[in-house]
Amino acid sequence: MDAAEFRRRGKEMVDYIADYMENIEQRQVYPDVEPGYLRDLIPQEAPESPEAYEAVVKDIERVIMPGVTHWHSPYFYAYFPTASSFPAMLADMLSGAIGCIGFSWAASPACTELETVMLDWLGKMLNLPEDFIAGTAGKGGGVIQGSASEATLVALLAARHRKVQQMRREQPDRPEADIVSKLVAYTSEQAHSSVERAGLIGGMRMRKVPTDEKFAVGGEALRRIIQEDRKAGLIPCYFCATLGTTPSCAFDHILELGPLCNDENVWMHIDAAYAGSSFICPEFRPLLDGVEFADSFNFNPHKWLLVNFDCSTMWVKRRSDLIGAFRMDPVYLKHDHQESGLVTDYRHWQIPLGRRFRSLKMWFVFRMYGVKGLQDYIRQHVHLAKQFEGMVRSDPRFEISADVVLGLVCFRLKGSNEQNETLLKNINSARRIHLVPCQLAGNFVLRFAVCARTTEMRHVQEAWQHISDLASELLLKHPH
Repeated sequence: MDAAEFRRRGKEMVDYIADYMENIEQRQVYPDVEPGYLRDLIPQEAPESPEAYEAVVKDIERVIMPGVTHWHSPYFYAYFPTASSFPAMLADMLSGAIGCIGFSWAASPACTELETVMLDWLGKMLNLPEDFIAGTAGKGGGVIQGSASEATLVALLAARHRKVQQMRREQPDRPEADIVSKLVAYTSEQAHSSVERAGLIGGMRMRKVPTDEKFAVGGEALRRIIQEDRKAGLIPCYFCATLGTTPSCAFDHILELGPLCNDENVWMHIDAAYAGSSFICPEFRPLLDGVEFADSFNFNPHKWLLVNFDCSTMWVKRRSDLIGAFRMDPVYLKHDHQESGLVTDYRHWQIPLGRRFRSLKMWFVFRMYGVKGLQDYIRQHVHLAKQFEGMVRSDPRFEISADVVLGLVCFRLKGSNEQNETLLKNINSARRIHLVPCQLAGNFVLRFAVCARTTEMRHVQEAWQHISDLASELLLKHPH
């Protein structure tokens, strides 16, 4: 394919994508295929000779689309949103074309510098404390990670490094292996499974802290476990607080937890993967109060801020904590400006060496929506969730299972877990809408998350009518 054909085919692909997005609600939201469906639709080996582009494009509808779960359908209410906007898609095209691998400033200065500035822009939109803003003289700053899972792990590894260095200064004769074997991390019993996984990868035991009636961790619960561990000769090292848990969008009490972590010399990382986007709205910003006590903070613009995956933004108070944990400087990665003080080499802030030009997506989206446009988008989703909550509450057969704070509604039939499991199975088998469940206080609960950029009130009303009809059918067959 030469440049001339690329121009033609590129325009055709943009048309295909625009048609897909415009007509997505006509597609069945959840695929009706069996495992292994795709293998039978394509050859067992790659072709020896080149195929025509037309043949490849023709196979998109035949091979790919039957097995796609349409995350951007207004009938998709599962998990949490994954962001999608046309400005971000265009920026991704440009990023792919430039194709730089921005592990250092010298590898592509614009890739590094735009990221630093975009993280400052977004940090200011969130009204983060000055400690987290890089500016030209700050000690902190932001970085784009691939996912919140990566950010959690990076923070845990930095906390481990900092604690080991501190302990070795205090007890120079103590072997590092002995220190590492005693380190312990903490998180909510409601935290995402990726936090526990970070402990597995980082070689640190992870204690789960019990939550209160709102499914949130409070200061006293964490204090008790830390005291137990100190008495047992363990070394408390890291606490991952969650703002907007995956099951119910609960908010840990970071105004209590932050000072405790600071007093105990425990690194506090805040994971706000979904909820963090809402903090750009003044009415939701109080949910982030207490971030001033944190060592690191992360959320995913690729969930709810119209910046396509992957773009997980992380800030640290002291970038030296990250760089100290990850710095490697082989001669082939050195460059003339790395000690200038104005230069960031982001390879020291992350697990992989390579990185794409992801800040282009942020730049395009922030400029083309503006802060006001992004705030309006968040508020519309919260409004739709509140409307759905009202529909559930108006039906005496159902109950709300957790506070509705943002765009997630947790609800269930006032019946057995088995009844609710059957209801969810019937909803997803019908394939008109897509939901996933959670467990709250021993109850099987259905989660309704407003996800798609194009979701409107008519879609939410249609979804509720569908759920209500299926509940009526179920209760007729199985009244108890």
